[in-house]
Amino acid sequence: MARDTQAALVALNRFGFGARGGVSGDLINASSDPRGFVKAELARPNGVLLEAPGLQSTPQLGQAVFAYQDQVKQAREAAKEIASEMAEAKPADKTARPDAMEPNAATPPAAKPSPQPLNVIQKTFRAEALARLQRATLAECGFTERLVAFWSNHFCISASKGELARIWAGAFEREAIRPHVLGRFADMLKGVEQHPAMLFFLDNQQSLGPNSRAGQNRKRGLNENLAREIMELHTLGVGGGYTQGDVTSLARIITGWTFAGRQGRLGPPGSFVFNVNAHQPGPQALLGKTYEAAGLAQGEAALADLARHPSTANFIAAKFVRHFVADDPPPALVARLRDAFVKTDGDLKVMATTLVDSDEAWRAPMTKMRSPYDFLVASGRLLARVPEDPSRYLNGLNLLGQPLWSPPGPNGFADTNAAWAAPEGIKLRLDIAAQIGARLGNNIDPLDLLEFAAADAASIETRKTIERAESRQQALALLLMSPEMQRR
Repeated sequence: MARDTQAALVALNRFGFGARGGVSGDLINASSDPRGFVKAELARPNGVLLEAPGLQSTPQLGQAVFAYQDQVKQAREAAKEIASEMAEAKPADKTARPDAMEPNAATPPAAKPSPQPLNVIQKTFRAEALARLQRATLAECGFTERLVAFWSNHFCISASKGELARIWAGAFEREAIRPHVLGRFADMLKGVEQHPAMLFFLDNQQSLGPNSRAGQNRKRGLNENLAREIMELHTLGVGGGYTQGDVTSLARIITGWTFAGRQGRLGPPGSFVFNVNAHQPGPQALLGKTYEAAGLAQGEAALADLARHPSTANFIAAKFVRHFVADDPPPALVARLRDAFVKTDGDLKVMATTLVDSDEAWRAPMTKMRSPYDFLVASGRLLARVPEDPSRYLNGLNLLGQPLWSPPGPNGFADTNAAWAAPEGIKLRLDIAAQIGARLGNNIDPLDLLEFAAADAASIETRKTIERAESRQQALALLLMSPEMQRR
């Protein structure tokens, strides 16, 4: 079978994280059957799951946070008590050291404070980040890891919300996203909206049915944050046919969806629970359909119908094509994915396969700019460096404006060239590429790396630019900034 290096480059860059350096042979392997190379990962559904030593479940992490917060509180109270006792004590006699206030008195240099040890929240976040980065670096193509990143951004939370969000960010992805990436959209939707991290991020634990027992006792009412984002960002999309009245109805329907607190009165601390005392009683009308009072099942039925709504299929298909193919999604390809979504009841594996099988996905020019995360992972793969510490990646993502699991809003990070191809962003990428070149360039031949990355699919301009570099360090930086590394 004839080898197609250009198609292999599309397979690795558009659908994956780029070729790995070293002895992987990714470009050669992909060139003989580019579509089969990408789809091979879809045949290994268990390969999407992520398990690593030390990674704990959401309830376990919730209990760890509650225990840590109790320790901090106790330490703060103890420090306050000591400070109070010292303030009440008799001041020391200052006459014993008459030179203390003299202008020429020698002042001993201040001791440099020792770095504070990482707390359980910081350790957990770094461990989760490292596990994700290592998986993306080691993956053969990286298509399923790209799918994980896509769905994690679609159903995003922000680790910046607070301590619970930060310690739960990785577990949320492992538990609510990964098991369903090659499954059904309805199952992912349910897993996401019932996950404590999402409930905390969008404040649903604060939402009380106005006529519920808790609502009447506490004189508090609905919080519509989660309901609004479910309809606007997770399912139907803007212009998807819903009204403000539907948002309010869905907010009523999902009252009582919460997580158990530190006292564990409703269940194991940090676990999803349905609090019947906070649930708005009675039937609710949503999108023209009445959902009878059925407790937890009322909300689950509403989510199932939202997952199957025609607007959801169209919204998801367009967003999927925009991510993988072009900022302006080809309408025919969007329609094909939408139809696959509808016919298979939201089978995400079928939708991903339909994308890979489409000619449009292979013919479209590679003009999409890699996100900062994609760029850093692709660089690590090409350099054949499996991270043992997440610090450089986390710092780089912060610098480039895509802090891990911390988007600026519930709509996630932008997915267009306008977001990532701005001059300031390109300058920052160049700075990082120069740092990598200075650190690793002495022992690497960038032309060899270009063969791993693109071989004869590399442009003449890229090859000449690298050959003309004044040093290996500069050549490596130029390679990392080339279209073959920046575009997908």
